[in-house]
Amino acid sequence: MSLLHAGTPLAQADSALVLLHGRGGSAEDILALGQAIAPDLRGRKLALLAPEAPGRTWYPNSFLAPRAANEPYLSSALDRVEALVNEVVAAGIAPERIVLCGFSQGACLSTEFVATHPLRYAGLIAFTGGLIGPPGTAFEFSGSLAGMPALLLTGDPDPHVPLSRVEESASVLRGMGAEVTLHCYPGRPHTVSRVEIDLARALLASTLS
Repeated sequence: MSLLHAGTPLAQADSALVLLHGRGGSAEDILALGQAIAPDLRGRKLALLAPEAPGRTWYPNSFLAPRAANEPYLSSALDRVEALVNEVVAAGIAPERIVLCGFSQGACLSTEFVATHPLRYAGLIAFTGGLIGPPGTAFEFSGSLAGMPALLLTGDPDPHVPLSRVEESASVLRGMGAEVTLHCYPGRPHTVSRVEIDLARALLASTLS
């Protein structure tokens, strides 16, 4: 699986932004978004890391499909994110200096990862995504996010991600101790808007200051 880098090389960085692309997207696409949301890097040593899924898809079906329908790909994707986070930590960057960010399918994967691998990360930025599982899933996770800032952004209606799941995900993350901010933009198409980029920039600047 390919991995693209931007910003400060990992060995010299003091913080990291892990970027997960959407279905059909690429590491190059999401890295460009990461560069757009990365704050002014003066005084910061931020590494941007963007893995690419095989076939540009982290898992084959909707994130609302029965979980078994997305296996073993979903578990493999979560393992890939875990391996990358472990690589960042091994380079000397604590979880409190790691922000996870994704768009669409990548936002779902990012949200699922922090819930299933809870630590006090520097933050979560989910551009149109939520926890993975069919309607009616009882989301029960152990562990604490210990005040991690989480920014959930979505449109309504969205053709792939219902607002109800984003709201449900926000509630679950709050229950795990995250400081969640949710913004919904009526009529916004399945994309990332300028105002959302500005909000993500503000989170990064705040949490990595």
